[in-house]
Formats: sequence, structure tokens, C-alpha cells
Amino acid sequence: MAVTHTSEITLKVGLDENRVPEELNWSAEDGGIKNEEAKAMMLSVWDSKNQESLKIDLWTKDMPVDEMKVFFHQTLVTMADTFMKATQDEKMTATMKDFCDYFAEKLELKE
Repeated sequence: MAVTHTSEITLKVGLDENRVPEELNWSAEDGGIKNEEAKAMMLSVWDSKNQESLKIDLWTKDMPVDEMKVFFHQTLVTMADTFMKATQDEKMTATMKDFCDYFAEKLELKE
């Protein structure tokens, strides 16, 4: 099947003199997002040739720890949902969701 359209997602990282992120902005114009501010991001890419995931994890120095905990929890929940969509493995998805509940409970996060 031939590619009939391309879409671009861009990330812009503003660094301080020590190359620590101070600003994160992203755009996904097909999704109506243009130069939106973010405080943290996690990007994973599958390298099929080497059979490994590659990742970029960034957060700004003013990202509050309490918000980072919520960000991680929401990311874990989303990963469980994505795992289900990709694999239809209900048993492992349920196990992942149980861990998400445990994670939230131990960090005293409110849903």
C-alpha cells in the first residue's frame, strides 16, 4: 500500500546552559495542536532491525514531583489500554491495570 499522506509531529526543547530542559513545546498540526507547552514527555520508538525500543524521556526543571507521579500513573494506564488494543490480551491487560491501581494507591493519587 502506497503512502498517500504524511503527518508531522514536532518537538522543541529549550535548554539552559547545562543542556537541562527548561521548555518543552510540541506541535501536531493535523491534530490541531500548534506549539503547545508541556512539562514532561516520554517517547518510545520500536527499532525492528535491532529488536529494541529506543526512548527519549524529558522533563523541565520546574516539573513538580506530584505532577510527575500523576503523569507516570496516567502513562501506565494508557500503556495498558494500548497493549489491549494492540494484542487483545485481556489477562495481561487486567494484570497491568491491577498494577496501575496499586501504583496509584501507594502514591496516594486520587482518580
